[in-house]
Amino acid sequence: MPAPTNAKGVFTICPTPFDDALKVDTESIKSLVDFLLDTGITGLAILGFLGELHKLNNAERRLVTDTFIKHTKGRVPVWVGVRAHGITGAIEQAQEAQDSGAAAVFAAPLDNASDALLFDYYKAVADSVKIPVVIHDFPDSFGTEIRPEVVARLGKEGGVNMIKMEEPPVGQKISRIRDLAGDEAMKIFGGLGGMFFLEELQRGAVGTMTGFAYPEVLVEIYNRFAAGDHKGAAAVFDRYCPLIRYEFQPKIGLALRKYIYQQRGAIRSNAIRSPGMRIDALTIKELEATVARVGLSTTARGRQVVKA
Repeated sequence: MPAPTNAKGVFTICPTPFDDALKVDTESIKSLVDFLLDTGITGLAILGFLGELHKLNNAERRLVTDTFIKHTKGRVPVWVGVRAHGITGAIEQAQEAQDSGAAAVFAAPLDNASDALLFDYYKAVADSVKIPVVIHDFPDSFGTEIRPEVVARLGKEGGVNMIKMEEPPVGQKISRIRDLAGDEAMKIFGGLGGMFFLEELQRGAVGTMTGFAYPEVLVEIYNRFAAGDHKGAAAVFDRYCPLIRYEFQPKIGLALRKYIYQQRGAIRSNAIRSPGMRIDALTIKELEATVARVGLSTTARGRQVVKA
């Protein structure tokens, strides 16, 4: 079984870039990697829910994985999403990611699975690879609740020692998992667009895995908090909350992020495959006004200055 990981910090959930013809854009993958590394993130997470994994065929999934990992060249770890209808398919995806050089995989749960099946599923995936397996706990999107008792058991008995936890209210669940599992058996990452990042850190999360298109903001919050400047971390969080909130809107959040990444020069097109909502001119106007209100730019290239 994989040894517990010491991963922490900000892992950016990456969108999968498409060109205007909706083909995978490998050149934009490369420019996105370079852009994100410049913001100071700890790692990349690809083919998550916002990576449109469910809209890719198998060959495209392997192409996206290989391109991200090869271009990153070990500069930061790359974690790869797994989502399948059964244990066999999940194992296949996890092993493919491992063979491509992934540092870890984060696996969505099986649909409507019982506690016993969830334990067997995650343990089987962990037993099948030598890299860490991360639980992806996002019931609003996956429809499956993973109870803290199951998480704790996986940490103690199942060889699964990390979770990306996205079930509100996040604070109570983080505390419950820590009480049951202990910090060594289960490392907790937040998500949900960074909407509760400060509270997640205060409750004992070791970082976040999310797709906010200004990751330098989350990096600044994490770095201040980790250095003991909790007041400064809170000030940064409070300043940028309007943008974090606006960008994480259900159904349209991916379109907002891809638009920002395109405007910031990270990708060439903001194309989204169906099903998925697009943004209109009024929404773009609202988004750009919110970005300006917190003191950031939609068009400036490179890492932007983050202030408290």
